[in-house]
Amino acid sequence: MIVAKRKPFEELKTMLKDYKKVLNVGCGTCVAVCLAGGEKEVAVLNAELEMARKLDDNPIELGAKTIERQCDMEYLEALDDLVGDYDAILSMACGVGIQFLAERFPDTPVFPGVDTSGMSANRAVGWYEERCRSCESCVLAWTGGICPVTMCAKGLYNGPCGGTNDGNCEISDDQPCAWFRIYERLAAQGRVDCIMDFHPIKDWNDTVPRTLIQPGYEKLTEPDEE
Repeated sequence: MIVAKRKPFEELKTMLKDYKKVLNVGCGTCVAVCLAGGEKEVAVLNAELEMARKLDDNPIELGAKTIERQCDMEYLEALDDLVGDYDAILSMACGVGIQFLAERFPDTPVFPGVDTSGMSANRAVGWYEERCRSCESCVLAWTGGICPVTMCAKGLYNGPCGGTNDGNCEISDDQPCAWFRIYERLAAQGRVDCIMDFHPIKDWNDTVPRTLIQPGYEKLTEPDEE
């Protein structure tokens, strides 16, 4: 199972500051189980955003829709008739779901509402395509919903290297250049200026197993008093 935590509120406000109508899409599977992005969390965040924007004299109209899974295209059909009424989408799913939404609705900016914090084992035989490396510092808001950490062979955060070749990566003609695709996606949305935002290089030294405790549940980990 994938676990996640909600992004800092000020970061969410910054992402959405230029949008007046936003559809907040929850996911009814992993992030709902870990109390980060289900129907309840969508409602709570919408209430907080509406109040904050009202106080900032910058009102926002927020829609809410929670679907079974955002990592399966078939479940995204439920959004087809809704997305056209909004300026942007806020996804409360993991990085995989965010990218699937961005892929299905390429003309609409899709922003992450959570940071994917880790993945648990799911023992099954099948074909899986990696979309998120759970780096716990999601930049999909600024890269058009395309993850440079997983798609770029070098995990580059701030634009392409010199090895991009006609839209493909130097490592293989079958591997698209992540930043070529990012540029195309942002250009289609009129947001190419997002590429100019610098993101600090990720420190990959922190490779120890991580523990996520959602706010309000800290007491569960406290030792019992004798």
